[in-house]
Amino acid sequence: MLSYDFMRHAFVAGTFIAIICGTMGVFVIARNMSFLTHTLAEIGFAGAAFGVFVGWPALNGMLLFTVLSSAMVGQMSVKSARRESVISAVSALFLGLGILFLAISDQTSSSATSILFGSVIGISSAEVWQIAGLSLVIIVVILLMYRSLKFESFDAVGARVNGINGTLISIVFLVLLALSVSVAAQIVGSLLIFILLTLPAASAKYFVHGVFKMIVLAIIFALVGTWLGLYLGYLTNWPVSFFIATIEVLIFVAALWHARRA
Repeated sequence: MLSYDFMRHAFVAGTFIAIICGTMGVFVIARNMSFLTHTLAEIGFAGAAFGVFVGWPALNGMLLFTVLSSAMVGQMSVKSARRESVISAVSALFLGLGILFLAISDQTSSSATSILFGSVIGISSAEVWQIAGLSLVIIVVILLMYRSLKFESFDAVGARVNGINGTLISIVFLVLLALSVSVAAQIVGSLLIFILLTLPAASAKYFVHGVFKMIVLAIIFALVGTWLGLYLGYLTNWPVSFFIATIEVLIFVAALWHARRA
């Protein structure tokens, strides 16, 4: 299996993606941003469609759209009372744009399928390096702001009392989330990206306590789903995203069962 270049590329890229999603997912769950993750996935679809339309790599289009929209949402939705309305409006706009770009593009429908559901075969060596570079940027930024991000995510009131700039933390986190969505969509596609960014972390919180332990376990769950999904996809020639989604859901169900027995 690993004698094929595309499978080696997929496993390397999948490893970086799982690490990023497991780490970011803990803070996504803590900050109640699962809905925003789904929205950024739709915006990523629009960005990838725009990239296809203008002849760019899909990842570059996704990065452009998700980063710009996350900064826009961060500025417009400082107050939580209007956050969902702002997110819904932005989501509707970009989803419509994605459909438009695909409609007027001269690319075949396979481009839309790759954007929506991911394409393991389509990951080139250059894209693996790009994914690795973006992943390292995300990790470095998280390490630099880890204490402030943890404090603001799990105790926003206490963070404000201690003088932490919640607005700045929120905007930086949204940009990191946008980068994570763009990176991870290369494997599971824009429709299912929220699975890797939410389910491993949601499962981890039922097994362990403590932010660092949750991050480690969420990364393990994401790695299991990604590696096993790639392997099963290779054996069956079925979509990798289907296996990843199924495995992560099974882990989450097991977590709920464990929580009920505890």
